[in-house]
Amino acid sequence: MAFDTDKGLRNQVMYSVFVRNYSPEGTFEGVRKDLQRIRDLGVDIIWLMPIHPLGEKARKGSLGSPYAIKNYREVNPEFGTLEDFKALVSDIHALGMKCIIDVVYNHTSPDSWLSENHPEWFYHKPDGSFGNRVGDWTDIIDLDYANKELWDYQIDTLKMWAEIVDGFRCDVASLVPLEFWLRAREEVGKVRENCIWLSESIEHGFIRYIRSQGMTALSDSEIYQAFDISYEYDVAGDFIDCLLGKISLADYAKVLNLQETIYPHNYVKLRFLENHDRPRAHQLIADEKALRVWTAFMYFQKGMPLIYNGQETGATHLPTLFDKDTINFSVKVDLTPLMKKLYTICKDEIMTDSDYKVESPCDGVLTAMHTAKGGKLLGVFPVKTTGALVNVQVPDGTYKDLITGRDVEVHFGMLSVSDEAVIIRA
Repeated sequence: MAFDTDKGLRNQVMYSVFVRNYSPEGTFEGVRKDLQRIRDLGVDIIWLMPIHPLGEKARKGSLGSPYAIKNYREVNPEFGTLEDFKALVSDIHALGMKCIIDVVYNHTSPDSWLSENHPEWFYHKPDGSFGNRVGDWTDIIDLDYANKELWDYQIDTLKMWAEIVDGFRCDVASLVPLEFWLRAREEVGKVRENCIWLSESIEHGFIRYIRSQGMTALSDSEIYQAFDISYEYDVAGDFIDCLLGKISLADYAKVLNLQETIYPHNYVKLRFLENHDRPRAHQLIADEKALRVWTAFMYFQKGMPLIYNGQETGATHLPTLFDKDTINFSVKVDLTPLMKKLYTICKDEIMTDSDYKVESPCDGVLTAMHTAKGGKLLGVFPVKTTGALVNVQVPDGTYKDLITGRDVEVHFGMLSVSDEAVIIRA
């Protein structure tokens, strides 16, 4: 694990913004005007998906993927100017939040500045032409980190942006050599103290496939040497299988508990129900009450909750990455009051450093417990039931539900729940 990773990151909430589709105008200004609403939701870190100019060659859709970047050192003119971007970041800081930007270092667009000026820094197919090693990514070409001059350029670029922003979300970081990330973290730290490093680590199946092709594919245990936070793609497939009924809640609890033993003591997982690469949470979980319960569970887990723009209003349409497709913030399910309340629970010091365990004591219910010297936080989450009597490991008595403020009672080691999550301090 990165030795200086702050466990306090577990008390923070991240909000992901896709600038193009966040507002009708699709600009930095369109985001800036809405910052107070985002802050009031209970957000500490805003992650801006790629802000750089996009390639035109082999473009997907009419506007192209934000992950097919033409120039790492410029901003997309469709979003505004560099000064507009700096103004956005300044206002984010003024509201007490931090800003991180996407780093897409595995590949560029085929017509990127780097491909035109340093073709020797790229992977080449046997016939000498540019190419990529993941077949369906047809709009990009892969960089080749065997070239140490590329390392210098990429790290200098990070240091340039670190003068402005607070950290980086690194796209498919697992496909870039660990030694590069270790050096980047060290050098960027000289420019931005306490820089935040978030890795889009990858699924187990993808790791095995990439390795079978003779390429770099870092496991989470390797990623944590250089990064503060990693995606929870190690368990995301189990979450979907649980929703589909392919595995039980008890099976899902087991894989979550495994994280407590296989990762370093200060590991931070990015917890999410959705992101720009996954279906909307409300599409996966159609029932409004179940969606609220799963949202509460996401916030309660050990790690950092992620909100993808529009999730707070129960959006079901996932914006395309390749065209103008403005997010509809019209409320389908208003999760804002719940998220605000859960945000206050996230700030509890027990959540910073605890022994964490998840169980499924009865059908349709997950329980989770944070235990530390300061006491216990117990969460009971009826994700697949409208009522249950649940065995809980707290003394009998009357407790205050930290979500609703209502009294709840434990008798003979049992707590009765209906269709709402309950969180109590013991």
